[in-house]
Amino acid sequence: MSSGPRTPEAAYKFVSIPEAQQTVLHEALVLPSTLVDLQSATGRVLAADVTAREPLPPFPSSIKDGYAVRSSDAAGDYEVAFEALAGLPPGVLEPGFVAYISTGGPVPSGADAVVQIENTEPLPLAPSGKRRVKIKQAARGPGQDVRAVGSDIQEGQVVLKKGTRLNAAEIGLLATVGASRVQVHVAPHVGILSTGDELVEPATESLASGKIRDANRSMLLAAAQQAGARVTDFGIAADTEEAVEAAFAVINAAHVDVLLTTGGVSMGDKDFIKPILERQGKVHFGKVRMKPGKPLTFATHSLQSGTSQAAPHRMLSFGLPGNPVSAIVTFNLTVLPALRKMAGWQDPDLRRVYVRTTTPLPLDSVRPEYHRATVHWQTTGTGDGHLVAESTGGQISSRLLSMLSANALLELPQAEGTLPAGSVVSALLIGDLQSMPVPQGTAKLTSFEGI
Repeated sequence: MSSGPRTPEAAYKFVSIPEAQQTVLHEALVLPSTLVDLQSATGRVLAADVTAREPLPPFPSSIKDGYAVRSSDAAGDYEVAFEALAGLPPGVLEPGFVAYISTGGPVPSGADAVVQIENTEPLPLAPSGKRRVKIKQAARGPGQDVRAVGSDIQEGQVVLKKGTRLNAAEIGLLATVGASRVQVHVAPHVGILSTGDELVEPATESLASGKIRDANRSMLLAAAQQAGARVTDFGIAADTEEAVEAAFAVINAAHVDVLLTTGGVSMGDKDFIKPILERQGKVHFGKVRMKPGKPLTFATHSLQSGTSQAAPHRMLSFGLPGNPVSAIVTFNLTVLPALRKMAGWQDPDLRRVYVRTTTPLPLDSVRPEYHRATVHWQTTGTGDGHLVAESTGGQISSRLLSMLSANALLELPQAEGTLPAGSVVSALLIGDLQSMPVPQGTAKLTSFEGI
């Protein structure tokens, strides 16, 4: 099927990255919710508040190992009536007695304080054979070393709010309040298609002349999975209109939420992505004022569902450039925030920090540059420190090595000349700062004096 006359490049507005991000986030809709168990909830975003069914602790419990006492009793020798151990029902403490209690043990009825074991001394057994103990220091008052009912969490309290991303601590809190199944937003379903006659599968043993292994698809599959998405690999489409059309037909039938294509978004004779996106949906922008990644294209589609009565399925399509670095940089800047919003993130934008450059950096007079860098902490001679950014080297868009240690994109302005070393610039975090180089020469805390 012929796509007809091609839209000239000049027809596409040259948008900035902030404009592109605003457009993408406006079009990205939060996905509906689903009920999952705790084992499947890690990394997901709550779609409803979670409240506590009962107070925590649900009974008065001891903060320390020691003896449950009446706070009105003085120091002295006492017979140990029984043991109040964690997991056992609370007993009843009669006047004139104490009860041995373990950390977390229920405070007996009749007791209102705990004397820690360090303030006691064991005595010989009583004639009855029961244990005896000397309370060397009486309780200061009611509630000493006792966790009151609801002191951690009150009944009906909202413990996690809608929009909370569930990591290890949140999962532990859900288990604590008995929320074994929770409402979370559906994970976005991302489809990935590479285009290009030069591409072969990564498993190819020997490269024929003019061929390269397809790195983009594996990289983007991993990036989407790391963002919490479900992924489908749609393989490689040859550089013919028929092959790309056929691939789109398969993708449309799969009803993915987001489609990522790489290659075929420039204005050459073999670049078919933009015309197909124009024909099947609405192209919101077709080029971006940035380096690298100028040909980045974004479109939306409404695909008819299986029955005529069903609501159309909505799909976001990102035509990413074919150069590997351009593909992953544009993914981080535009696709990742969209996936976060669809998954229910309250603030899906990339996090920004300010850093000092360590070397002079050339500027581009035509486009702002998103320069790959490694951000880490650097101490000064006085013991102070700050975040610094080290360039990952050559920034040519085909050099994937420049992404290997990068955990940030430096936002370099469009300008003539060179940015001097030591300049303060903004940096968008694209990687875990825990992977940054270990700071050298950092003084270790050896004393708590003065804290």
